[in-house]
Amino acid sequence: MDHSNLLKNIAKHITLNGDEINYFIPLMKYKEAGKKSFLLKEGQVSKTISYVHSGALRAYYLDKDGNENIIMFAINDWWVTDMYSFSTGQPALLNIDAMEDSAVFELNKNDLEDLYLKVPKFERFFRIIMQNSYVREQLRSIQNLSITAEERYINFVNKYPQFVQRVSQKQIASYLGITPEFLSVIRKKLSKGS
Repeated sequence: MDHSNLLKNIAKHITLNGDEINYFIPLMKYKEAGKKSFLLKEGQVSKTISYVHSGALRAYYLDKDGNENIIMFAINDWWVTDMYSFSTGQPALLNIDAMEDSAVFELNKNDLEDLYLKVPKFERFFRIIMQNSYVREQLRSIQNLSITAEERYINFVNKYPQFVQRVSQKQIASYLGITPEFLSVIRKKLSKGS
């Protein structure tokens, strides 16, 4: 199995020597997930954090009416988990499933704790990953409160152009907190303006 993209992802934030790489790689368990298969279901305890090797995943919760509310997308070279469950050991609030045939490398929480002890620089790596995730979610929350749905859609397309081709309009609408019909109106308006 080719770990080169995973190692490049890590090298963005920390530098590993050969021994550290040799310790780390066996901890990452390769897993394939067919389209619509789950990596995690709400109510289970999240025991892994996953690096997306290929494919596309989504993390979402179901509201009381059974509507999907997408919290995040994760495509090649992204990390994903239910951070609440992974950190606390409590049942997951989110479902994580594959939107297309995907492959991930999973890191078990116990192995991560050992990794922090054996290769302390991984604490820096995962702190940066968590900070970036927190910043992204904070900005998203502020945007949801302060700008129009049209502006949120434009920001999404500009920030994540790679998602637009791989994610359905219904899923984008769920992520933006609007109905697919309203997103359709926004897209028509924008196409007339261009």
